[in-house]
Amino acid sequence: MTLVINQVTKKFGTHTAVDRLSLEIPEQEMFGFLGGNGAGKTTTFRMILGLIDMTEGEITWDGKKIDYKKSHLIGYLPEERGLYPKLTVKDQIIYLGKLRGMNKNDALSELEKWLERFKVPDYLNKKVEELSKGNQQKIQFISAVIHKPKLLILDEPFSGLDPVNVEMLKEAVLDLKQQGTSIVFSSHQMQHVEELCEHLCILQKGKPVVQGALRDIKRSFGKKNLIIHSEFPLDFLESFPGVVKYKALAQGCELQIENEEISQNILAEIQGKGFLRKFELEEPSLNDIFIEKVGASYE
Repeated sequence: MTLVINQVTKKFGTHTAVDRLSLEIPEQEMFGFLGGNGAGKTTTFRMILGLIDMTEGEITWDGKKIDYKKSHLIGYLPEERGLYPKLTVKDQIIYLGKLRGMNKNDALSELEKWLERFKVPDYLNKKVEELSKGNQQKIQFISAVIHKPKLLILDEPFSGLDPVNVEMLKEAVLDLKQQGTSIVFSSHQMQHVEELCEHLCILQKGKPVVQGALRDIKRSFGKKNLIIHSEFPLDFLESFPGVVKYKALAQGCELQIENEEISQNILAEIQGKGFLRKFELEEPSLNDIFIEKVGASYE
C-alpha cells in the first residue's frame, strides 16, 4: 500500500504553499519530512488526509484516493494538539476509538495497554486539563494509534517532550513500524529523522530540495566530518587544503573536509607533532546537509 504524491500543488490565493511535489512513500516504512516553518509540511499532510483540497496533482494510497471510508485505516497526530480538556482520558479515547469503528471494550483494553506502556496507568480517569503538556501529548499520540492504523501521519510528534518521553515515543513508533504501519512524520530535530527514517524529503518553500534514501543522500553529499582531539594546537588546519569548515573545540577541532583522502593528508601532517587523543572520520550529519541545501541551520 504505497502512498504516492504526484505533482501536487496547493495555492492559497497568490501564495503557493506546495509546489509540484512528487513523492513515493513505501509500505511499512518511516518517511521523514523536514523543512523550516512555512515549508509546506503540514499543508501536505492535510492534503494527504483530504482535510484540504489540492489545487493540482493527485494523491493515492494503494492506487486509490483517500476518503472518509478509509479513516479507520489512518491515524493522524496534528501539530496543534486537539483534546477535550474537560473529558477524562478514558471517555475521550473511547469516543475517538468508536469514531474509528472500534467497540468500547476493545478501545478500553487498548488504552489500558498504552497507558501501562507509557507508565501512566493512573491517568485513565483523569481529565486532560489535569495533565502536564508532555502527558497530554502521550494521550494525543494514543488517540492517533488506538485503532492500529495502516498509515500513520505524525506532525512534530516529539516537540515539547523531555528526553525520557522522546525515547518512549520513539520506541512506540518503531514498534508500530515493525507491526506493519507506514509512518510519515515531520520533525524539527534532525537527529530524530536521522535515527528513524530510511527515506526523507527536505522541503523549502513548498519544493523538495533534497529527497531520497538517507544513505544515498549522505553518500552523494561527498563531504565528511573529521573530529580531532589533541594535546597540541590545531588552528593551522583552518587553512589546510581540502578543509571546508573549521570549528575549534575545547579539546581540539571539528572539520568538514571535501573527501576521505583529505583526512589521510591531515593525519600525515599532524603525526609526530604531539599526543593525539582522537582522530575520527564521520558521515556528514543531516544538519550539515540541511545547512548547505537550505542555507540556514534549523534547530
